Amino acid sequence: MTILRPYSLFFLIYKQKERNWIQYMNTIVWEVKHLSLPRVMRYCKKCGTKTEYISAGSFRVNAQKKYLDIWLIYRCARCGTSWNLTIYSRVNPKTLDWDTLGKFISNHAKLAERYAMDAGIMEKDGVEVETPPYRIVGDDIDLSQSARVKIVSKYPLKLRLSKILREKLSLSKKTFDEMVSAGMIRTENGADIRKCRLQRDTIVMIDCSAIYRQDFSGRADG
Repeated sequence: MTILRPYSLFFLIYKQKERNWIQYMNTIVWEVKHLSLPRVMRYCKKCGTKTEYISAGSFRVNAQKKYLDIWLIYRCARCGTSWNLTIYSRVNPKTLDWDTLGKFISNHAKLAERYAMDAGIMEKDGVEVETPPYRIVGDDIDLSQSARVKIVSKYPLKLRLSKILREKLSLSKKTFDEMVSAGMIRTENGADIRKCRLQRDTIVMIDCSAIYRQDFSGRADG
């Protein structure tokens, strides 16, 4: 028979109450919608300086014996010089399904968009990725109430979660940091909310209640 210490019993009761609180709380969904494709910054030999490159929305597929090289084509915003972002290098075509291969060959718009929004692939090619303009769609929150917020994005661009929350909640950096330190704003999985980047979906718990009304009524103070 297991005997629980008082601290362990208190912890179990606390976690059960927290689970019940989450279970009966409505989840509010915020969607981060990107308004354009991200541009990349790289050195342009023709311009003689670092410039913006924009996705042309088309692929280049090159066959070398039994292998394929596949790139997404970009063009310099100043002079139009092309640059190819590596998607696959010396890949066996048998490892790609025919539908996907056909989309590469036909310059499928949605597939080109998907790769143009993949910051991970671009960073592997050694280029800087600019964050595209975006808007956050979803109901506003009354910070005097508790809320469970699911933040979703079609593409996992590396937006800071803290930036999204501050913008949507109209909080200054100082106020946001104080609320995070007080445990009022936190991720559901316990990850450091100040360091988190937005993935395809992230859940944030907001629980300010009476503490917020007393100490944090002065939002957006700069």
